[in-house]
Amino acid sequence: MNTRTRLRAGVLLGSTLALVAALPGTAALASTGAPAAISAGRLVLEPTGNGYQGTLPVTITNRSRAADYYTILVTEPVAGSFDGLVPNGACIQAEPVDNRRVMACSVAGPDLAPGERRSLDVAFEVRTAPRPYAMSATGGRVEVVPGHTQQVAAGKDFSTLFRGTNGSLRNPRPYVQDTSANASLTAGTGALTLTRQANGTYAGRLPVTVRYAGDAPHDYLSVQATLPSGVEIAGTDPQDSPSFGGFFEVPGGRMAPGAERAFAVLFRASADTVVGELGTVDLVLSTRYGADELADVTPADNRVQVSLSASDDS
Repeated sequence: MNTRTRLRAGVLLGSTLALVAALPGTAALASTGAPAAISAGRLVLEPTGNGYQGTLPVTITNRSRAADYYTILVTEPVAGSFDGLVPNGACIQAEPVDNRRVMACSVAGPDLAPGERRSLDVAFEVRTAPRPYAMSATGGRVEVVPGHTQQVAAGKDFSTLFRGTNGSLRNPRPYVQDTSANASLTAGTGALTLTRQANGTYAGRLPVTVRYAGDAPHDYLSVQATLPSGVEIAGTDPQDSPSFGGFFEVPGGRMAPGAERAFAVLFRASADTVVGELGTVDLVLSTRYGADELADVTPADNRVQVSLSASDDS
């Protein structure tokens, strides 16, 4: 990416941030004169190994007399389904509608000349078990915001169909998404010994497994650990994001219904740790959607306790 492109991306993202701060929810009122137009096709979600995927074709038109850049607002038809723009544009989240995210995305590329049209695709992914029959969802919408007005100029609702595994789109049934998570956490052992390392500190690995049932929308799963004095979480193996305090994310991101993920939680203790029983670590799993924690169907299986000890034996 050259300097001019980076500067342009920064301007677009800054404008998007200003737009989101100004909008009271999904949309400002359309400005008079309609300086831009937007059209959208039909979103067809195809069954895959992880649920359903599909793209929505969108075209925007500059109807003003001057070149301009644009932001589009995308209201997802299914909570947690938005998966980006093609070609890529910087996106941030605005105020949700009925738990469905509204994404404000800058349109990539140079300014549109007067009368110019530009086409792009909005990608969606719904992580739910594919069904043998077709399904439908409502509530999807796209809107266009010219850079010079920072107001919604035009909008278009779009329909969403899930293709059945039999290939049919006929006689769709309404898609009903779970609202509560159904995750669980288990540990490979109820007791873990931290052993002395070459540098004098103590370390150990706890194998755990996270399982996810249902299709409640989520961005990631996390674990909060309550630890004995002097013990800390060193990370996970594998690891996607840094851990801090007793908090860490389950590696691998979003999970499909019925999926399970095995990994190791890494513990460490300082060199002056006294050999023997250290206490109990308490691990609590939670499902996160944006800044919120989803209620779980069976919270009792989101928690495990493991006894920790330290030993000089390697």
